[in-house]
Amino acid sequence: MTTPSRLRIAGGTVYDPANGVDGAVQDVCIEGDRIVAELPAGVPRLDVRGMVVMPGGVDIHAHVAGSSVNHARRLLPEEHAADPVPAPPLADGAPARSGTGGTVPSTFATGYRYAGLGYTTAMEAAVAPLAARHAHAELDDTPIIDSGFYVLLGNDDYLLRQIAAGETARARDYAGWLLGVTRAYAIKIVNPGGVTVWKGGGRNVSGLDDVVGSSAVTPRKILETLAGAANGLALPHPVHIHCNNLGQPGNSATTLESMRALAGRRAHFTHLQFHSYGGERGKGWKSAARDVIDYVNGHAELSVDVGQVMFGSATTVTADGPVEHLLYASSGRKWVNVDIELETGCGIVPYAYREQAAVAALQWAVGLELFLLAKDPWRVVLSTDHPNGGTFLSYPELIRLLMDRAYRDERLKAVNQKLLAGSALLDGLAREYTLGEIAIVTRAGPARLLGLPQKGHLGPGADADVTVYAPDADRAKMFAAPRYVIKGGTVVVQDGQLRRASAGARLAVRPDYDVAVKKDVKRFFDDYATVAFENYGAEP
Repeated sequence: MTTPSRLRIAGGTVYDPANGVDGAVQDVCIEGDRIVAELPAGVPRLDVRGMVVMPGGVDIHAHVAGSSVNHARRLLPEEHAADPVPAPPLADGAPARSGTGGTVPSTFATGYRYAGLGYTTAMEAAVAPLAARHAHAELDDTPIIDSGFYVLLGNDDYLLRQIAAGETARARDYAGWLLGVTRAYAIKIVNPGGVTVWKGGGRNVSGLDDVVGSSAVTPRKILETLAGAANGLALPHPVHIHCNNLGQPGNSATTLESMRALAGRRAHFTHLQFHSYGGERGKGWKSAARDVIDYVNGHAELSVDVGQVMFGSATTVTADGPVEHLLYASSGRKWVNVDIELETGCGIVPYAYREQAAVAALQWAVGLELFLLAKDPWRVVLSTDHPNGGTFLSYPELIRLLMDRAYRDERLKAVNQKLLAGSALLDGLAREYTLGEIAIVTRAGPARLLGLPQKGHLGPGADADVTVYAPDADRAKMFAAPRYVIKGGTVVVQDGQLRRASAGARLAVRPDYDVAVKKDVKRFFDDYATVAFENYGAEP
């Protein structure tokens, strides 16, 4: 079908939580690349009677571009050989490109496959500042989806020097400059201070008050400084935090202490599942999901994404180099360590989550507990930390687990029960997500938390990003194969087939800051860096 500049999506059952629409039968009108309130009679119609209509999906946290992701692709040639992605035939005759899949698809396959699930926006969750230009090049090469990235801070020497000197205002201005020069969207912290300690030959940090170089620098101070910077710069998305002690038994204590350290301040805690374990290091594991989500439920300034573990193949890709080295050492799997000479660090280890592995079963259960015990779905976003907990292609299966208690209970019976004592899942959590709640955690919620008023809804002025699903009692099948996906007013998926592949837009911020900081940063570059100040970042 041709794509008109005006289109009425007629007669669908609409779920648009941002505008209070929860299953109403109504039309959605598109003019150009925007949603409009109404259109004249006689405009082209897309009859979707009996189908479910939602805004395009928004992924708040994934790893889809940049030096670390590219290294992950290079580490897994066997995956790519087993999952070629041929160039699809496009309806408008435009050239399409082939690629490769696996847990870390190539750029074109990433765009095609996100669109094939009904997602139209995805945020790359961690980019080293020096690798920003590389990340932009890969995002430019990823079709259809609008995208942006979070720039890594919290283990870079210049920032730590400002914290040590008590220069909070200069640290804020440095963050503002860095966001602009890298064309990033938000501040990302990974294992604050811990990566620096490990790169210097230490053993990571264990608590928020461990010393990082200077006695004035601690993980707590790094968190406070960067949360204050994000809020002081009025960024649309608050500081995006990967806590210390990821993946360690007993790490829920660190997570809760980090949340309390930022009490009253906007903050987003990412892949919360990996930070919600009870027990004690060296003495066993258990779920602490209830304790963590209870705190989130009671503090409206906090938001989280879950980072659900899904059984099957994954690739762990994180700027938390110490954790990846530990995983490599304990698993014996191949690995690669990158970005160590940059402002951060990164480790990559291929992995598989198996139902009969006790720790994997616990991780799977913890993520579901966080979803099912959350009281406000607007602040608890669906994610698998792609590809760390599983690929984004597992989102439909995750949605079924949330919506279908009987199916969830059957899957629970099949997993290793060794570490599940005390899990809320064993208590018979009866909650089932509704279609409206799924629209919140996959669309309206992440768009709101990202500060993107044009996304995640179907009201006038919104981006004309619309997904249409044919209802199916098997919700995994329903969400895996949209009938139509419309991106910017253009039908890109029809009857499950990719039809068009336009370029996506870049999402970036340019906050105001005191430009005097640039002189000091340049002096730092002249004294310590091997990269010229003028060549840093991603401009022009």
